[in-house]
Amino acid sequence: MLKHGILGLLNYYEMTGYEIMGVFRDSLRFFWNAQTSQIYRELQTLERQGWVEKTRVPQQGKPDKNVYAITKNGKEELLGWLANDELGMNLRVPILMKVFFMGEREREENIGYFTALKSYCEMFLAGLDEVPKHIKTYSEFLDDKEKALYWEMTVEYGRRNLEMHINWAQSCMERLQKKDVPETDG
Repeated sequence: MLKHGILGLLNYYEMTGYEIMGVFRDSLRFFWNAQTSQIYRELQTLERQGWVEKTRVPQQGKPDKNVYAITKNGKEELLGWLANDELGMNLRVPILMKVFFMGEREREENIGYFTALKSYCEMFLAGLDEVPKHIKTYSEFLDDKEKALYWEMTVEYGRRNLEMHINWAQSCMERLQKKDVPETDG
């Protein structure tokens, strides 16, 4: 998936690895986490596959920089991935795997977990307030401004997802505090 994210960014305009990392920091990190080392490693792989081209740009008093551009084959790969009928719904949800087995821990520990989860999601949700400004900035580079609409829809999904997590964590804390136990037959 990271490779397709990088191809998607380079489809908008040429960038250095540092600039790609900046876009991840400013917007994509809210739904896809990537370390700088992963981005540079993936750029090397994409170059070997012929999906991106690297141009070395000399700089005065600084190391040369590498500017990456998507190739025709890279654009075909990106469009093929977008056309894939798979919906992209990942059935692996690590948080639910953990919660499923939390009955092995003390109730107070688990209340603490949900409290921390709620706080984390609230913090992340507050961070989304900056994203519309970044969308406006990055959309200035687009020939087709409608593409920014999809960025806005992605942010909306992230906001709703975080709000759901906050509400769910609050509900879990309340159930644990009330010692809500499922009824069983027998």
